[in-house]
Amino acid sequence: MGSYNIAIVGVGAVGEEMLKVIDERHFPAKSVRVLARTPRTITVKNKQYLVEATTPESFTGVDIALFAGTEGEKGAAVRFAEEAITRGAVVVDNGADFRMRSDVPLVVPEVNASALDTHKGLIANPNCSTAQLVVALKPLHDAARVKRVIISTYQAVSGAGSAAVDELTAQNNAVAAKSEVVSSVFPQQIAYNVIPQIGGFDADGYSSEEMKLVHETRKILGDQSILVTPVVAARVPVNTGHSEAVYVELERPLSVSEAIALWNDFPGVQVWDSNDNPKRSYPTPLETAGSDDTYIGRIRKDLSNPNALVFWIVSDNLRKGAATNAVQIAEALVSRNLLRGK
Repeated sequence: MGSYNIAIVGVGAVGEEMLKVIDERHFPAKSVRVLARTPRTITVKNKQYLVEATTPESFTGVDIALFAGTEGEKGAAVRFAEEAITRGAVVVDNGADFRMRSDVPLVVPEVNASALDTHKGLIANPNCSTAQLVVALKPLHDAARVKRVIISTYQAVSGAGSAAVDELTAQNNAVAAKSEVVSSVFPQQIAYNVIPQIGGFDADGYSSEEMKLVHETRKILGDQSILVTPVVAARVPVNTGHSEAVYVELERPLSVSEAIALWNDFPGVQVWDSNDNPKRSYPTPLETAGSDDTYIGRIRKDLSNPNALVFWIVSDNLRKGAATNAVQIAEALVSRNLLRGK
């Protein structure tokens, strides 16, 4: 299979997780170059990495550049992706800057790896909440075609970066000490609270995070006719792991047992439901953190629509929602012989 020169751009929560995943999945890396705004040394899983300042020349000789990205901000890929591509690298960007460009594949490998075949050097990683949603929807869509999705998400603070995790910890400590609670990352106190806002609001009152679910789901599944209603994308005081409550209307009925069978046969999915696994009644963020899989539970037929199912999804937003999916894209590029100059 060969070995490849990898660059990781950004060493926040997602960038560090990328380093872990590359190591854990034994990706055939000849070298791993770690880049960020400022040079320094970091330690990830007892392994030291020298972080270099990112420059155009940093990408010379790089085969795959994984940009960690930051949701809601202009990522480093805006400045450096073209430089990396010019020097022969394939860029996988975790940020939101390029996802909806028609010439940029938006990929979850279990769902639409074939979209990589037409890449022009730049591939987008989807939003963390979208990644776990489309993994759950894909087998249903193939079997009975998804017509409508109604979804609410309950998203961990790590989706907003390591500073957000620090803020939750500091606020928890402040509440316990009965001292002043300071909020800088989030618009309101997140400790002991739920904030029904992630990103800014549009003219119709939907947040940018909610609209990502609409546009990205349709693009990844390759069906613009799917109706998607994002009821709310809420931030919850959980460190890691996004949860989603999902209603799916299908073109024809599927029983709960049929849906479970489809999910059990689909890569990267685990069903934890009393209908299928009495010892695992339903997944929670605490139990599933650190895993690369998407977990589905609380599976029921809708009471008012025979063609609809409702269920609960949980996945580690730093893993399948970001770092693991990016590394899986790199793996798919290798297996499909889609690296430039290789």
